[in-house]
Amino acid sequence: MNANQIQKKLLVIEDDPGLQKQLRWSFDDCNVAVASDRESALAQVRRHEPAVVTMDLGLPPDPDGATEGLATLQQILAVAPDTKVIVLTGNQNHENALKAINMGAYDFHQKPLDANVLSLIVNRAFYLHRLQRENRELLKSSSSTAIPGLITNDPGMVKICQQIERIASSDVTVTLLGESGTGKEVLAKALHQLSDRNSKRMVAVNCAAIPESLLEAELFGYEKGAFSGAVKQTPGKIELAQGGTFFLDEIGDLPLSLQAKLLRFLQERVIERIGGRELIPVDVRIVCATHQNLKKMIEAGTFREDLYYRLCEISIHIPALRDRIGDAVLLAHHFKNQFRVKEKRQSLNFSQDALDAIGSYSWPGNIREIENCIKRAVIMAEGSQITAADLGLQPAADSFAPVTLREVRDKAEHEMLIKVLARVNGNVARAAELLGVTRPTLYDLMNRHGLK
Repeated sequence: MNANQIQKKLLVIEDDPGLQKQLRWSFDDCNVAVASDRESALAQVRRHEPAVVTMDLGLPPDPDGATEGLATLQQILAVAPDTKVIVLTGNQNHENALKAINMGAYDFHQKPLDANVLSLIVNRAFYLHRLQRENRELLKSSSSTAIPGLITNDPGMVKICQQIERIASSDVTVTLLGESGTGKEVLAKALHQLSDRNSKRMVAVNCAAIPESLLEAELFGYEKGAFSGAVKQTPGKIELAQGGTFFLDEIGDLPLSLQAKLLRFLQERVIERIGGRELIPVDVRIVCATHQNLKKMIEAGTFREDLYYRLCEISIHIPALRDRIGDAVLLAHHFKNQFRVKEKRQSLNFSQDALDAIGSYSWPGNIREIENCIKRAVIMAEGSQITAADLGLQPAADSFAPVTLREVRDKAEHEMLIKVLARVNGNVARAAELLGVTRPTLYDLMNRHGLK
């Protein structure tokens, strides 16, 4: 069987042995499976997951009608909604053919069969199925890279990226929670870049980096002569973000004295410069970030509860690097390639002990720490390999023991057999149906895994 036959899986549902043989002959370039009734058809769909199905509407026990055929069609589409089903009907059965199309069948062909016409319909169905599958795969592969500057394969982070994409177009206030160095600023920029405000500015203020005495002026601006040194009218950062996005980083460090003023702005969307009397309307989207636990701060009396609910219309918790599956090594390769080019290192790779150390280390400083670590290692590595010593990390106590896909599959297979057999109370026929295999195959699997 060649690769093309493996890809082109066709199921023929027909109770007439003569037509079965004709259809097999007509599609000898496909991997053809045959079923003669509803039960065997559904078993074949589960087992082979065919891309295309040809189906006679007149199936037993109703070979002269279409009741059984339509019921089979409905169940096939419920089990495998992407399968293209082509119904075969008699000349007098046009109404049922249209009913099948309304139920979700891809197309129909009237008997007597015209092998050339049916072949065109089937090949077109295979082509459409392949295009739809490729489109889904492209969407899936791009889902983790849609956020500029974010590199991840971790399912949790991919889900967060998808959330960011969904909420970017709204003006809802978003607070990003997570440890320092987890990528909160990258996601904040993505919220702006993916929004309708991306033609305007994104202005950021780090509440922890500016002294309390200067922070109010930085946020709200001031009028000339408002205080000593105020030699000219100066708009604040909120005002400068007009029409765009205002990013308040480390919002947990905002002094209580300014929390009330920020709350007023969030409620009324107007600001008043220091020393001024004019209320200035400002249209901005607010995004915040903090590594602190705001709910505990509320309990301690250091953060206003009413401000918390204004800022956290949507809150997103970003997991630490140690909790992202495989991301540490993925980022290490990325930063190594990036800094290798900057440092003009022609050939540079990680040794096995380096990869083991990267994967086992907890990275308390998250992405910022791993970036600095790899940068230093690229500069300091003497040969063509970066070792655990170059990284300043201890070799992993337990090196990564390669696990074959066969071992992973066997483990999953064993667990699923136990679950399904328990669910059907040991009924092998029912378990085989649920698993989409034949009873002899299920017996073989049970023997291999030592199950009775």
